Amino acid sequence: MIYLDSSVALAYLLGEDRTPPVSIWRSSLVSSRLLQYEVWTRIHARGLTASHSLLVELLLKRITFLEMVAPVLNRALHPFPIPVRTLDALHLASADFLRTQGETVSIASYDTRLVTAAQQLGFEIADA
Repeated sequence: MIYLDSSVALAYLLGEDRTPPVSIWRSSLVSSRLLQYEVWTRIHARGLTASHSLLVELLLKRITFLEMVAPVLNRALHPFPIPVRTLDALHLASADFLRTQGETVSIASYDTRLVTAAQQLGFEIADA
């Protein structure tokens, strides 16, 4: 399964220069419920609500969301191999929780700091 970071979702939605390959959308995608809020916040902030709402909804339907349950939040309270930002800690804690449940998880992100921390935690990085 591929853990989708908001950087990849937003690159796709906003048509940025770097966008994920079509093959990623054929994979089993999972993310923290946090991604939903990050995406909508950025879409609203850019004044793209009217033009992008349908595309956002279609994208979000492709993703299985992990709720912010106590084990995820507890993991985020502990140190990571390198300093990370709050939202990155929550994403990494979510992916780590899935791994503790026996899932094979790779991370799809364009965020260099998040990728570095994920690698140091032993995650494979998905081609995005």
